[in-house]
Amino acid sequence: QVQLVESGGGLVQPGGSLRLSCAASGRTFSSYVMGWFRQSPGKEREFVSVISSSGGWTLYADSVKGRFTTSRDNAKNTGYLQMNSLKPEDTAVYYCALGPLHGRTRSYEYNYWGPGTQVTVSS
Repeated sequence: QVQLVESGGGLVQPGGSLRLSCAASGRTFSSYVMGWFRQSPGKEREFVSVISSSGGWTLYADSVKGRFTTSRDNAKNTGYLQMNSLKPEDTAVYYCALGPLHGRTRSYEYNYWGPGTQVTVSS
C-alpha cells in the first residue's frame, strides 16, 4: 500500500510560480509511474503530466507544456510539479497519483491518489 500527500498549493497572482510536492510512503515509490492531474469545479479531472519511474521520460498536456515541469527524487520518495507563468485557468485542485503503466494519461489507469492541494491563480 502506498500513501500520497501533496503540498505547496496556495494563492498566486497570474504570471507567478508554485512548486507542488508529492510525498509518498512505502518503499516502492521508485517502481511506479507518477502522474499529476487537476480538477476544477464542475469539470472532469484532467491530465497534467506524467513522469516515468526512473524520471527519464516525461509527457505534458498541451495546456501546460513549456510552463510546467515534473520531476522526482526516488531517494526521497518525493515527486514535484514546478508551475511557472501561471494563468487563472490553471486554478484547480491538483492531485498526484502513482500507477504501474508507462505513459498513461487517464485517471483510471492510476492506483494510488493523494487528497489534493488547491492552487488558485488570481489577482
